[in-house]
Amino acid sequence: MNIRHAISIFTALAAIWFINPASAQNAPIDESTPNGLIRSIVSEVMASIKADPEIQKGNIARVVDLVEKKIVPYTDMRRTTEMSMGPNWRKATPEQQAQLIAEFKTLLIRTYSGALSQVRDQTVQYKALRAAPTDTEVIVRTVVLGRGDPIPLDYRLEKTPAGWRVYDINVLGVWLVENYRNQFTNQINQNGIDGLIAFLKERNKMLASARPGN
Repeated sequence: MNIRHAISIFTALAAIWFINPASAQNAPIDESTPNGLIRSIVSEVMASIKADPEIQKGNIARVVDLVEKKIVPYTDMRRTTEMSMGPNWRKATPEQQAQLIAEFKTLLIRTYSGALSQVRDQTVQYKALRAAPTDTEVIVRTVVLGRGDPIPLDYRLEKTPAGWRVYDINVLGVWLVENYRNQFTNQINQNGIDGLIAFLKERNKMLASARPGN
């Protein structure tokens, strides 16, 4: 994955959490709705970014800490991992499943957090939410505006007992879950589930030891 692609995908991940949507600046926020929850998180995270020069300089440790505290609680990494594994999920033991969730979460954070310091003055336009009050799964459609062409982004959310949670993201026509499912399937076909876990661990070690900007 090249730097440009990584930044593009991270922009997709970041849009609902990191980028300041102009339309939400003065509007009341209803956190019980998918859009409302997203906009509430945006407000907190943007304030943290602007107040922390280390994040703006690209301090990955500070970025990871911010993501863990402000973003991860509003995602469903278990479902993201399960969907990325496909039928292979049922073949994994509970211990393997726990390892996969932990390593995949770390991979996503470390892969895409490096671009957070580049977020500046982008804005997000929210499309009308097409969902009934009884729906438990929705797609929030947005367009990110900034330098370059507008980027259409879609986010899948589910309503859980704890509230709405994000579990999949689409950027430029590619769903995150679908993209990783192909990679995971190839790894499992070659080396089994333990081989996939070992691959994720090794990849995370490489990302942890990489210098900022690499």
